[in-house]
Amino acid sequence: MKIVDRIVNWARLKSPWVIHFNTGACNACDIEIVASITPTYDLERFGSLLKGTPRHADVLLCSGPVTRQLKDRLVRIYEQMPEPKFVVAVGTCACSGGVFNGCYSMLSGIDEAIPVSMYIPGCPASPDAIIDGVVKLLKEYEKSLKDKK
Repeated sequence: MKIVDRIVNWARLKSPWVIHFNTGACNACDIEIVASITPTYDLERFGSLLKGTPRHADVLLCSGPVTRQLKDRLVRIYEQMPEPKFVVAVGTCACSGGVFNGCYSMLSGIDEAIPVSMYIPGCPASPDAIIDGVVKLLKEYEKSLKDKK
């Protein structure tokens, strides 16, 4: 592995940039995601930073089931993210469709549209669980990088 690649991977592990996208949730998980970023829970202490564009994000936090109307947008956002990219499904609706599963306008969970790296269940998922999931995801990524050496 080149020295530049090692530096880039180190930076991604120490400072993951996060983008949040709601695919049709009831907003309970959105409130918990925002709470995880605020000073009370402080996801930023792990070096993460909330970004507004997928072109700069490493981690996509998705909440809610995938609606038929938003599927193409979700796929487009996922494709705009640079490699390696990670998707975290936050809440029961994002994991499996939750109470919206089987509705005429829903496809089900996030994994119906894009590959998911981490599932964080709960209705709504707590900020502690969201932070724990993101940290565990980054540790798995770091472990996979060490295994490649």
